[in-house]
Amino acid sequence: MKRVAIGLVLACLAVYGLLHFFAHQDNPKYSGGKSVQFTKGTSSRELGLILSKAGVVRSPWHFWAARLLHSRSKIMAGDYSFDKRETPEQIMMRLIRGEVVFYTLVVPEGYNIYDIGKSLESQGFFSTDDFVAQARNSAMIQDLAPKSTSLEGFLFPSTYHLAYHTRPEQVCRMMTNEFRRQWKELGATADPLRTVTLGSLVEKETAVKDERATVASVFENRLERGIKLDCDPTVAYAALLIGAWRGKIYKSDLNRAHPYNTYKVAGLPPGPIANPGLASLRAALKPAESKYIYFVAKADGTGQHNFAATLADHRKNVEQYRRALKTNK
Repeated sequence: MKRVAIGLVLACLAVYGLLHFFAHQDNPKYSGGKSVQFTKGTSSRELGLILSKAGVVRSPWHFWAARLLHSRSKIMAGDYSFDKRETPEQIMMRLIRGEVVFYTLVVPEGYNIYDIGKSLESQGFFSTDDFVAQARNSAMIQDLAPKSTSLEGFLFPSTYHLAYHTRPEQVCRMMTNEFRRQWKELGATADPLRTVTLGSLVEKETAVKDERATVASVFENRLERGIKLDCDPTVAYAALLIGAWRGKIYKSDLNRAHPYNTYKVAGLPPGPIANPGLASLRAALKPAESKYIYFVAKADGTGQHNFAATLADHRKNVEQYRRALKTNK
């Protein structure tokens, strides 16, 4: 019995030594620069074949040896970059630590769900349609905005870091969580849906920081007096929702009967038309005190506007704008 026990111990040591030997041999032919992607649920056998095919390890057996030495440890799926030669043991430790490559998603202020979807698709994550379908589900923000029909407006503009296997639901969760954080810091007690809707109009109408509160005051003044908002970006969004957007606003777009067309329907649209940033949310929460009812862009390329409290003054501003355009041409 004693000899059998000794034999088993020696056999185990021999197996361990062999595994250790294979796990510490890199591939001398590997020159670096390869990326390997694998999804959750990929077996150790499949992963060994993937790494071997990419040349990251000498053979699947070398990786499997390292895996056996760490059989109780979990490895994280994702996108891994291998810039230099590494032993299977070193590779295994990276997989256990989850040193996945993250990709940067920049969402500017004023992007809508379609813009975000296109950005994600261009980086190879998933299709625009897949993201838009998820963003149209308002379940994530129903506690904040029960009447919201989508996540539009609640996908906070910021820079996000995504792993290769990130799915549409996870992206939406990241962005709505960031909105919640920002909303809490604002300490706002106003209705979130109304605030975000007004903020989205402000965001799309002006990129000039100092004008946002004034633009918000124009919309609030028109709402108080029952005057239609006549907001061009809502017309564009209405066309976008029905797949009729052609890159610019046509007369048929202005005449279209649609809940989001504020040339046809008085009051705020049913929901946001984009995702406003912090400055536009602040403007919506605290508009400037003004008597302005109208505004029109200046033709000097600054993005600024001329504001007016009367129709007569507004017509003068519009005429000035048209003359400036002709002069610039």
